[in-house]
Amino acid sequence: MIRILFIATLIVLVGQTQSLQAGKYNSVLSPGDSAPAWKDLPGVDGKSHSLSDLASSKVVVVVFTCNSCLYAVDVEDRLLALHDKYAKQQVAVVAINVNKVAEDLLPAMKQKTKDKGFQFAYLFDETQKIARDFGAKRTPEFFVLDGDRNVVYMGAMDDSPEGRNVTKRYVEAAIDATLAETVVKVAETIPVGCAVRFERVRRTRRAKQD
Repeated sequence: MIRILFIATLIVLVGQTQSLQAGKYNSVLSPGDSAPAWKDLPGVDGKSHSLSDLASSKVVVVVFTCNSCLYAVDVEDRLLALHDKYAKQQVAVVAINVNKVAEDLLPAMKQKTKDKGFQFAYLFDETQKIARDFGAKRTPEFFVLDGDRNVVYMGAMDDSPEGRNVTKRYVEAAIDATLAETVVKVAETIPVGCAVRFERVRRTRRAKQD
């Protein structure tokens, strides 16, 4: 009897541990988790932006990107097409950059927006906190949020980093399923791109107490 109780308890504990684990390719979030909220991030339009501003959007697509990564550059035209395809269906596209090298700072982001004709929000977080909160490690890396702002998909935009011969459009499939209120069949893929340029957090020694 004691052995049976022990095994039953072990099964429960294992199940709880698995439920607390993050996604397969993300060390912070899992599909179904509530999305972290950004607040008052400066955009290329000169305004401050928060997730709460998008309350009327049925779907929010968040992409961590930048100017300096060739993979991010390769996805720009597809981002424009994505925005154009879904803008009238209450789908918001939000690009967020956290890199702090010169070619990725806000002035360069504004020039990029002008050159490419971005119509979606392009935001900058100098603290890099929002990327850490999402567990984003690559540029580009996508997260699709439903109406309750839960993550329904995260990973690559599609199955072609360069945009050639695309056969599986993961982000679009997640958007379509969410708008149709059906299950997203592929909820997570491996993001392919450049590493986000996180600043190293220096550890300081605690002063000795008397």
